Order: sequence, then structure tokens, then C-alpha cells
Amino acid sequence: MLNVYPINAFQDNYIWCIENSITKKCIIIDPGDEKPVIQHLLANQLTLKAILITHHHYDHVDGISGLLTHAQQYSGDTVTVLGPSNSKIKQITQPVVKGDRLTLLGTTLLVNEVPGHTLDHISYYVAQDLEHPTPWLFCGDTLFSAGCGRLFEGSPAQMLRSLKTLTELPLNTEVYCTHEYTLSNLAFAKAVLPNNPDIKQHIEKCQTLRDLDQPTLPSTIATELKINPFVSCSRSDVQSAVSHHSNLPIASELDTFTRLRSWKDSF
Repeated sequence: MLNVYPINAFQDNYIWCIENSITKKCIIIDPGDEKPVIQHLLANQLTLKAILITHHHYDHVDGISGLLTHAQQYSGDTVTVLGPSNSKIKQITQPVVKGDRLTLLGTTLLVNEVPGHTLDHISYYVAQDLEHPTPWLFCGDTLFSAGCGRLFEGSPAQMLRSLKTLTELPLNTEVYCTHEYTLSNLAFAKAVLPNNPDIKQHIEKCQTLRDLDQPTLPSTIATELKINPFVSCSRSDVQSAVSHHSNLPIASELDTFTRLRSWKDSF
């Protein structure tokens, strides 16, 4: 039986841990800091089998070396480090590309390339099966709940394509992004669509969770299609809001996304 647990890191990062509750083996995703991960592994008597990386930013990779050292000392096992094939990350032992299917802990993960936030960004998707009836998406900093990543390296066109790729997944797919940005993203979504009842309702739900020091994640694809303006740039209400804010007519869906991302950058 596989389960996903969040490990808090830095101010607002989540390092995701996929655990087999029977074998006590696990996968760690985007470890920016090894210390909380090692603490989690020891507290739950887990053996690390693989590390998955979505992109090269420090808050997703700086804990890799420490975890490899811990695994060698704790179990003597070799840990596979999987990540983008076009990346600068030296610790990657198994580079992966779009379409690769990985079998880890008895389950299959599908790799997709989702550039925009960075050029090397990839995602990992676990499809629905008998072991886990709900699909899982580990999308790093590409898709956030009610938002998307900043464009540090890629273009708006790349990011828009990447978001479309992710939101074409089944509606019940659980979205495990790597930052607790939901409430701040929802504040922007409300500024774009102030009369949207789904956004208002989700703000209340997420505020309650944060007041209890609980994560707002995972989200779902269905939820994002209701509350996330960045995945709704073909909708007339989003286009109208962006046009009104920029005081310019909308030329295309890409034009909407480009101006929406610029609006958020200065929000």
C-alpha cells in the first residue's frame, strides 16, 4: 500500500515522500534540505530507494548529497537519483525524458517534460490502478494550486503548453506541488475574478486548513480548473479581466496568459 506524506522544509516547501507501509521503502521527491527528510526516515523506520527531481533549483536539490550519505550509512543500499536529462544536477544517476515509464516501489510513474519555470522541468504522474485508485501528479513548480511558477527560464508559450498538458490529466488527479502558496495565489485569483464563488469557497477552506497548520495540498485537476486563472486563459471572464487590467484588447489565449503572468509578478 502506497501513501504520500508531506515533509516541511524551509519557509513553505513540501518535500513529498511516497511510502510503502508494508515494506517501509520510500521515494523522496525534490529534497531541498536533507535534515527534515532524514528525521522523517528515522522516525518512521523507512529505507530510501529513490530520489525524484523535477528541476535544478536549490530548494529542490540541495539535500540530495546528504540523503545519499545517510542511505549509505543507514542501509548500505544504492539510491537511484532520477531527474531531467538536460539538467545541471550532477547527482542524477538515471536521466529521464518525456515518455519514460519508471517502475518504483511496484508502481509505474510516467515522465513528462513541462518547461516554463525552468527549461529542464519535468513532472511525474502515477496513473490510477488497483494499488492507488486516485492518480497522483508531482509537478514541482510548474502548476501550483490557484497559480503557476514564475518564468525564470522558459517562455509564456512553453508554460501555457505545459499547464495544458497537466490539466488534460484525469479530473480526479491529486496535484502535489512543492510550495504552500495557495492562499497568496487565491488572493490574486480573487483579484482577477472577484465574483467567482468557487474561489471564495476555496479561500475559506484553505484558510481553515492553514489555521490548523495543515497543508492545503494536494489539490486536484478538477479544483484547479475552477479556481486557477492560469489554466483558464481561454475563458471569457479571465480574458475580460486581463483586458480590463491592461486596458488593451485580448489577441489570443497566449496573450491572456502572458499578461496574466505579468500581472501576478507585480501583484
